[in-house]
Amino acid sequence: MADNYLERKYEEYLERKAAAEKAKRAAWKKRMDAYRKKLAEEAANKEDNS
Repeated sequence: MADNYLERKYEEYLERKAAAEKAKRAAWKKRMDAYRKKLAEEAANKEDNS
């Protein structure tokens, strides 16, 4: 009985850990996409001004 409890708790922990990692990667990707867009806009503005 204790083994089932511990296994269930460990599986729940792994699920939470995976969800947190997925959220972290999604947030990082969103920030990186925004940064790349900003760089592209700055490059386009620089070309227009030149």
